[in-house]
Amino acid sequence: MKQIVKILTLLLGVAVVWIGLLQTSTIPESYTWLLPLYLIMSLGCYGLFMVGIGLMKFPTCPQEALFLQQDILEAKEFLKKKGVDVGSD
Repeated sequence: MKQIVKILTLLLGVAVVWIGLLQTSTIPESYTWLLPLYLIMSLGCYGLFMVGIGLMKFPTCPQEALFLQQDILEAKEFLKKKGVDVGSD
């Protein structure tokens, strides 16, 4: 619920600023109408940037990979004992 309140507050603030810019002539009206589009594009770029940063900082866990391979082998052996065909690997 707190996240919804934060998001709605932010959207309300942006809407107030946008309407204020439409009312005054600080920025030409032709540019002011494009501000929501610029905001959406900026948020999209920010999201892609954060995904890229997350991918670059993604930790590798070689020890966990070995444990996972061991678990897979154990599961294949278990399934073979039950009569399930698990492939040639």
